[in-house]
Amino acid sequence: MKLQQLRYIVEVAACGSVTEAARRLFVSQPSVTAAVRDLEREMGITVFERTSKGMATTTEGQTFLGYARQVLEQADLLEERFKRDTQPVPRFAVSCQHYSFAVNAFVDVIRTFNASRYEFTLREEQTHEIIEDVAHMKSELGVLYLSDANREVITRMLRAEELEFEPLFSTASHVFLSSTHPLATRPSVTLEDLAGYPYLSYEQGDFNSFYFSEEPLSTLGRDKNIRVRDRATLFNLLIGLDGYTVCSGVISHELNGEDIIAIPLEVEERMEVGIVTRRNTHLSRYGEAFIAAIRKHIPSSSAL
Repeated sequence: MKLQQLRYIVEVAACGSVTEAARRLFVSQPSVTAAVRDLEREMGITVFERTSKGMATTTEGQTFLGYARQVLEQADLLEERFKRDTQPVPRFAVSCQHYSFAVNAFVDVIRTFNASRYEFTLREEQTHEIIEDVAHMKSELGVLYLSDANREVITRMLRAEELEFEPLFSTASHVFLSSTHPLATRPSVTLEDLAGYPYLSYEQGDFNSFYFSEEPLSTLGRDKNIRVRDRATLFNLLIGLDGYTVCSGVISHELNGEDIIAIPLEVEERMEVGIVTRRNTHLSRYGEAFIAAIRKHIPSSSAL
């Protein structure tokens, strides 16, 4: 097994096509095909299924690719440390729920290292996708929350995937509202106050159960429900429809402006936001910097 083979196979997975991978790698298509075939034969696994739509990664292939990415990252670090005439491309990936403080932290990491070239990825995803990304090493770490309602189920999933959860901060439940919302001037609100207003939440696909919900109190019945996939859409609907969502209350006005505000919600439910990583692995310097940056962007009173 050679590093070149690993680079080829990771690129094929990223492109979903041998032809496109060869183009990006500036090599011939037969060279990439042979590298993939030889590696699969040597390791005794099937990394890709050949379909009419391209190369689809198998379940065991996803696991293999996770380790392959880790090997390549370590090789890049060795070259950076000892090979003076090379300029490795920094790579770092994070999967997270829809948190503006995570975006702030990601920006800080890029600014801190200020490389002339880099390949950084920030994925705002469904909860189960975050767990899968870290388990298969597609992302170095994930960001999600635990509460009394979901802790047992999520913790069991993390344990099964050999993942660990490190708490970063704990906060009472809040709601995000438009700054022009009829309740915007209240020091706090109750669930009764919110009755009748549209409730917005993030869609979780086939995993649309309250265990995977990004919002505490997701089991409560509401007359008006809207599910979305991205943060910008949710914020636009909060403003346009006088809607609300339940959240941590940590918001970046630098990124999101002054149109969205956070108000405490008078309930007992708390959120414990933390980092998900693979067990017994060391974070890269980018991962360490990302965690440090998150701590900088959360209220000191909430930090653990």
